[in-house]
Amino acid sequence: MIDILVYLFENYQPDACPAPAVLTKKLTAAGFEADDISAALHWLDGLGGSENLVPMAQGTGAMRIYTAAEQDKLSTEARGFLAFLEQAEAIDSVLRETIIERALALPAVTISVDRLKVIVLAVVWRRQHAIDALILEELLADDEFDADFDSPADATVMRILLN
Repeated sequence: MIDILVYLFENYQPDACPAPAVLTKKLTAAGFEADDISAALHWLDGLGGSENLVPMAQGTGAMRIYTAAEQDKLSTEARGFLAFLEQAEAIDSVLRETIIERALALPAVTISVDRLKVIVLAVVWRRQHAIDALILEELLADDEFDADFDSPADATVMRILLN
């Protein structure tokens, strides 16, 4: 499913992404499996639920405490990366919560930093959130790249995106 998110990020502007039925046909034509397409579209639909959240004021000194389930799902490095993004004011508390919620919605057992970066890119892309070029470069970096992806196809898609 992550490879579909990368494909969408690479090939579509968020406001020009086709309707789900059309997108399903295009993704099928691009060689993606029906189950993966359905899962990815369902995952993207889940991004619509946080518009009513109100962001906390930046610099309040508040700290996000993760539940046991969140700690099990998000690696220590991934949680640290989220803290970095928030401290750098690349994301606000609403985007952070959306990113966490979408990470928890993935079927993967533990979310590594590299997988979290793709999730952040997908959320930022879908929300059309402006992001600093240096932060974007960090999101596109491939620190532990090869160990994180399930298949050579996942790695190939990411290498194409990063080049």
